[in-house]
Amino acid sequence: MAGLAACVGYLVRFSPAEGAAVQRVPFLVAVLLPAVWVLAMLVARAYEQRFLWVGPEEFRRVAFAAVMMLAAVGTVSWAFQLDVARGFVVLALPLATVLTLAARYAQRKALHRARRHGQRMQTTILVGHRGGVGALDEQLDREAFHGYRVIGCCLPSGQHDERKDAFHGLPVLGDLTEVAEVVKAYEVDTVAVLPCPELDGPALRRLGWELEDTDAELLLAPAVTEIVGPRVRIRPVCGLPLLHMERPELRGIRRLTKETFDRTSASLGLLFLAPLLLGVALAVAVTSRGPVFFPQERVGRDGRTFSMLKFRSMVVDADRMVDALAASSGNDGNGVLFKQKADPRVTRVGRVLRRFSIDELPQLINVVKGDMSLVGPRPPLQREVEKYGYDMHRRFLVKPGLTGLWQVSGRSDLSWDDSVRIDVRYVENWSLAFDFMILWKTAGAVLRGSGAY
Repeated sequence: MAGLAACVGYLVRFSPAEGAAVQRVPFLVAVLLPAVWVLAMLVARAYEQRFLWVGPEEFRRVAFAAVMMLAAVGTVSWAFQLDVARGFVVLALPLATVLTLAARYAQRKALHRARRHGQRMQTTILVGHRGGVGALDEQLDREAFHGYRVIGCCLPSGQHDERKDAFHGLPVLGDLTEVAEVVKAYEVDTVAVLPCPELDGPALRRLGWELEDTDAELLLAPAVTEIVGPRVRIRPVCGLPLLHMERPELRGIRRLTKETFDRTSASLGLLFLAPLLLGVALAVAVTSRGPVFFPQERVGRDGRTFSMLKFRSMVVDADRMVDALAASSGNDGNGVLFKQKADPRVTRVGRVLRRFSIDELPQLINVVKGDMSLVGPRPPLQREVEKYGYDMHRRFLVKPGLTGLWQVSGRSDLSWDDSVRIDVRYVENWSLAFDFMILWKTAGAVLRGSGAY
């Protein structure tokens, strides 16, 4: 990609029609750019396997390599007073960055598609107690695009019988003292160890030593699995490397930045989408009896209620039919959220609006008013809040969102436990970068329409 960027930059910046001017161009700079780009990527560790194909770290390291290379070129050219064709560098280097990011994104999507079909997976065993092993197995199966295919587990000796029976659909391949032997016997690529008292510090250290003779990676799941990213740092305390967990960013300048970004973006969105909103409002009014908008009381930050706006996608008084509909046709939701895939209350226009989440657009008004955010947990009904456990009340520390981690992770297809986990994860790990990532994924989730009913 750097070679292509160098060719494009050279041809654009120094046209062959310039004749003699071409002879004065340091052609060597264009020739060396691909090699220097690869060197910068190596220094930024952008080729390391652990950073590839999942998460934003891969893209961050590519961007860091570009910035580092630009700074190096500028410093060297200034120090030695070299003519390095600044116009060429300013054109070719950003182009190389964009092309590299685009190529890696395309490769990532192709790999994820292959992994969803069971291809190019890493064989994995889970080590720990039954409860943790079962939960982690479900998580890895749900997000198969990460590439971990679990072939079995190792449990404490008292948690399986001598027949090595199957647990959670997985064969029990051994106990906690036989992990290295299992890895060698089954040619395991990854060993995921969950917290358990039997595997304390010395035991984990010995396990790491035993796995050095194999190609297997050792992954350790921390006890607090939903706390990730910038909130977790390793700090040396009394000579020991301890995990330091920062407080969640619920106040301060970053929250003010989020508030400003939300209201500004929502105002611009309303202005830009005004023709679409007017067209949808007209379609709703013409095709079914009743008001265009459907205001509904929802619970927001700190447990305060507010009136959330939506385009009406159901018949009038649809909210009063929930109990009778649940009794006669059942609930396709997750026990707390009532959903039906073929809901008879939905109008013809409403079915299209819900399929592409267009009925949610009036909530931009709620964002401008300050009741909601562009990104946040799903705004719940009061009857849903009454069924919440202790963990789920954590979501009320932030504003509900027009979109959020729940919406881009499957929406109504998620179980209740998954919904709780996702909402708590968002609150615990909020950041502006996290919000931008969710906004980026929202477009794909809307087009797929999975869980939208």
